[in-house]
Amino acid sequence: MKLILRADVENLGTLGDVVTVKPGYGRNFLLPQGLAMIASPANLKVFELERKKLQARRDALCAEAKSMQEKLEALEVVIPMHVGENDKLYGSVTTTIIGDALAALGAEVDRRRILMDAPIRTLGDHPIRVRLHASVIATVNVKVVSDHQPEAEEEADAPAPEAEQEAATAEAE
Repeated sequence: MKLILRADVENLGTLGDVVTVKPGYGRNFLLPQGLAMIASPANLKVFELERKKLQARRDALCAEAKSMQEKLEALEVVIPMHVGENDKLYGSVTTTIIGDALAALGAEVDRRRILMDAPIRTLGDHPIRVRLHASVIATVNVKVVSDHQPEAEEEADAPAPEAEQEAATAEAE
């Protein structure tokens, strides 16, 4: 099935390309979503009249994505996680957690647009890619930190064992 793309489609082509796809993909996905139209001489003429409007919409989306890219790259996302021995995380940091953290900072990003090879399972800084547009990918610095106090501070807050014993003996007398 030959189709004219009305928008950029990942792993297929860009606006205005004439592509050949399997009939089911074209009939069940591309045509109903408005991403393509059947390639016929009449549709080629219609598309050429419509191309400027589609190109303007594409350029506006790209400009919006670039401004969002600048905003995201300026952010540093800090995610507190519960850790155990040897600074090993209980669980992992997923796209949902990163999406929620970005939303809390005022940057609404769909979690499906966050690109991760594998979930984060260690503390520290991790660069995460976010696809905002077909040609715009932002890199966000995600810092995973422990959510509890360091042990040195915990020991300072707790009373010394010797003081506890002296208090217990004083009460007993």
